[in-house]
Amino acid sequence: MPAAPAASTWDWSADEMRRIADRVADLVVEHLARLPEEPVFRPYPSELAQALVSAPPPERGVTPDQILDEFAELIEPYPFGNGHPRFFGWVNSPPAPMAVFGEALAAAMNPSVAGGNHAAVWIEHQVLEWFKSIFGLPSAARGLLVSGGSMATLTALAVARHSATDGAVRTDGIQGQQAPLAVYMSEEGHSCIRKAVELLGIGSRYLRTIGVDGDYRMRPDALESAIRSDLAAGLRPMAVAASAGTVNSGAVDPLPEILEICRRQRVWCHVDAAYGGPAILTERYRGLLAPLAEADSVALDPHKWLFVPIEAGLVLVRDGAAMREAFSLVPPYLRTDDRVGGIGGPPWFSEFGFQQTRGFRALKVWMALKRHGLDGYREAIDRNLDLAARLAQRIEGRRELELVAAGLSIVCFRVAPVAMAGDAAALESLNRAVLEDIQLGGQVFLSSTVLEGRFCLRACIVNPRTSAGDVDAVVDLVADATKRLANLPAQRRPAHRT
Repeated sequence: MPAAPAASTWDWSADEMRRIADRVADLVVEHLARLPEEPVFRPYPSELAQALVSAPPPERGVTPDQILDEFAELIEPYPFGNGHPRFFGWVNSPPAPMAVFGEALAAAMNPSVAGGNHAAVWIEHQVLEWFKSIFGLPSAARGLLVSGGSMATLTALAVARHSATDGAVRTDGIQGQQAPLAVYMSEEGHSCIRKAVELLGIGSRYLRTIGVDGDYRMRPDALESAIRSDLAAGLRPMAVAASAGTVNSGAVDPLPEILEICRRQRVWCHVDAAYGGPAILTERYRGLLAPLAEADSVALDPHKWLFVPIEAGLVLVRDGAAMREAFSLVPPYLRTDDRVGGIGGPPWFSEFGFQQTRGFRALKVWMALKRHGLDGYREAIDRNLDLAARLAQRIEGRRELELVAAGLSIVCFRVAPVAMAGDAAALESLNRAVLEDIQLGGQVFLSSTVLEGRFCLRACIVNPRTSAGDVDAVVDLVADATKRLANLPAQRRPAHRT
C-alpha cells in the first residue's frame, strides 16, 4: 500500500491556529512590556548575522513552534530600539498596541486596496477624511496612504509636475518640455525631496537649495530671489517643498510667506509635515501649522508622531482632479463605472498614485485614532514637547554642554568642555566618541546631525511613555561620558560595552 501522505504545512485546524495565535500574542505582550527593562539598543552579534546570511533557503518546512522559538532567540532580543522610552534616535516612535493588533487583523483579511467596494476601501476613505479635517483641506482634496514621507513626497511632486506641464509630461516626458522645470527646498529639507526630483527626471541640477535663517528656517527672500532668477533665465519654477518640522532640528519654515510667494509666482507649494504635522493638534502649534490648509500638497507620516507601526505614510493633494489626471491609467480588466453601490465602488485608489496592489494600511491608523482620539494624541504630543523643553533647559544648565537648536520635540546639542574651547578638531572627535559611548552603553540612544558644519548630538522625543527621568538621564549620561572621555587622545575611541 502507498504511504499515507504527510500532513501539509497548509493545513491548519482552528485549534492549532488558536494555539499559535495565543503564543504569538504572548510574544508581542512580553516584548512590549519588557522593553523598559531591556537595553535601549544592542548591536546584532556578528556571528549570528553571518549565520543568517549564509544559511540556504529551507527545503522542508518546520513546525510553527520551531519558527517562534527562533524568533524568540534570534530576532526579538535585538530590536531597532524605537519601542524603548529612552530611544531618542532619528524620528522613530514606538507602535501603539492597538495599531499592532490592527496590523495583524489587516494581514488576516489581506485585501488589495487598489479599489473596489469592500470594507478596507471605505476605512481608508474615512481615515483620509479625518486627516483632511485635521489639516483643514477642502472636501475636493484627495489622498492616499503610502509607505512613508518619501513616497508621499514623490507622489505629490509628480502631481505638481503634471500640473506645471498641463499634463503634457505624460506623453512627451521631461524631454518634450520647452523649458526646464525647477524645484526649491531649504538647506534643511529632507533628502527625499532630492530623490523625488531625480526620479521624476527633473534632475538635481535644477533643484535649488535655499538658505536658512538663524533658526534653520527657509528664508522667503532668498526663495523669491531664486524663483525670479530662474524665470529670467527661461526656466519654469515647478514646486517649492517647505518643511513643517525638519528632521535635523524640528524647524518649521515660515509657511505664510512661502505660500504667498507660491501664489504670486504660480508655483506649487508642497509641505513636508511627515514629522511635525501632528503638532497641529496642540494649542501651542495650531496657529503656526494652520497654513497647511492652504498648501497644494502635504506629506504626513502616521508612523512617526502618531505611533502607528511602520509603514504608514500619507499624502494629501488639494486638487483631487489633478491627482487623478496625473496617475489614472485603467486597463480593461479593471475598468469600473465608479458606482458607489456597485462592485467597483468609488474611484479606485490606484488611479491616484503609482501603486496598483495596495495593502490595508488604513486599519492600523484607524484603530490607533479610534483608541486614543485626538485628545489622547494631543496629550501625548504636548508631553513630548514639554520633555523636549525640559531637556533643552537642562542642557543649558550644564557648563560642559552647548545647546545648538531646539524645535518641536527635537533637541540638538554638543559637548563643549571649556578647556577645549577653540579646538574644533578635538571637539568634533570628543562629540563623536561620546555619541558612540552613549549608543553602545544601552541606557539611552541618541543620533547625530550636522548643523552649520558642526557635528551635534540629537535627541528626538516621540514616545508617549518617555518620562522626565528618562530625559534627565540623557544629560547625566552625556555629562559623565564627557568627563571620562575628554582626556583621551583624539585618535582613540571608547571600548564597546555589552
